[in-house]
Amino acid sequence: MTWMPIEWARRDSHAAVLSSDLSPGLRMASNVLRALFILCLLAITLRVSMPQSETIWTAYDAPGDLVRMVLGLAVCVWLVVQLFTASMDARHHRTWLYLGLAAVPFALICLIAVW
Repeated sequence: MTWMPIEWARRDSHAAVLSSDLSPGLRMASNVLRALFILCLLAITLRVSMPQSETIWTAYDAPGDLVRMVLGLAVCVWLVVQLFTASMDARHHRTWLYLGLAAVPFALICLIAVW
């Protein structure tokens, strides 16, 4: 393990810049894109996890519908938690800006196709 410098791990942790050093436009754009992506995933998950029959109460008739509904509810709860938790790291905001520019249109297309 002598080939890995000790300073490598410290350099990475000190390179993190707080979001207070970011421009307000970058912070707002990344937060909006992140929220749009998570909301699209939430809507897709809700739509896909609904039972195939007419009402929710008939989900107990088929075990597949019940399992799909319970798993969909768990994923939706996790997505809502992710929606309201955010990191204050500058790399986090830059990543969501770049990822959001590519992922939000794809998620909207998937949402329209599923609905």
